[in-house]
Amino acid sequence: MSDTPRFGAAGLSDSFAAGGYKSPRDIAAYHAGFGLTAFEVQCGRGVRMPHDKAAVLGAQCAQVNIALSVHAPYYISMSSLEEDKRLHSVDYLLQSCALVKALGGRRVIFHAGSCGKQSREAALEKALDTMRRAVEAVDEAGYGDCILCPETMGKVNQLGTLDEVLALCGVDSRITPCIDFGHLYARTHGGITGREDYAAILDRMAEVLGDDRAVHFHAHFSRIEYTAGGEKCHLTFADTQFGPPHQPLMQLLKERQLAPTIICESAGTQAEDARTLRLAYEQA
Repeated sequence: MSDTPRFGAAGLSDSFAAGGYKSPRDIAAYHAGFGLTAFEVQCGRGVRMPHDKAAVLGAQCAQVNIALSVHAPYYISMSSLEEDKRLHSVDYLLQSCALVKALGGRRVIFHAGSCGKQSREAALEKALDTMRRAVEAVDEAGYGDCILCPETMGKVNQLGTLDEVLALCGVDSRITPCIDFGHLYARTHGGITGREDYAAILDRMAEVLGDDRAVHFHAHFSRIEYTAGGEKCHLTFADTQFGPPHQPLMQLLKERQLAPTIICESAGTQAEDARTLRLAYEQA
């Protein structure tokens, strides 16, 4: 486990294809060229990468010290009123675990779902039950070394406040939060503006988890435009009308000696903006 943060990108920036890059070797070399040490494979629309290709990508990334993670399908719904959908969500997590193993990684990031036509409390209760089933299924399938990472979410009606994610992490000591700072900013209508706001998030994690997961947590970062309902769309660091600002977070991570894996989800400039995060941390 790294003693300093890993910075990486979610999927491929626009400049990857524009530069003529194509192969797994290109993916590794391209991101290493930005000084990045993480990459998140995007399976939002389904886990479709063949395992032989995943193994090649994993080997190439390992050579340049890039850790790989997988973002599970977006249609996971651990809180659905329909039991079949909750059970299918467990299957999607198993598929994602199989892929991350083929890649040589460990972390699987997922969205817990929405509240729908039920209270937040009822939705969380269903998600907690599905989370327990998922842990059992992962262990039975031989993927016990995989790390499931529930993500904080950006829309107000989605299950994914900081405390809801931390509650899911309470199901098993291996479950590690994915703190999406842009999502928290959007769902609180711009509620992250500086050092104190970030400190409150980090303090709450440390208070509830009380272990290494509050040090080596997973994170997503991007600027996000929001409306009354929360998240509208991801932006780039060049879009400064919306936040959150990244410098105060980088300073706190360095001061507190925290070492998360931070994946940048900017809209088309993931690698470039991840490099900006890395430089800001190094200069903090």
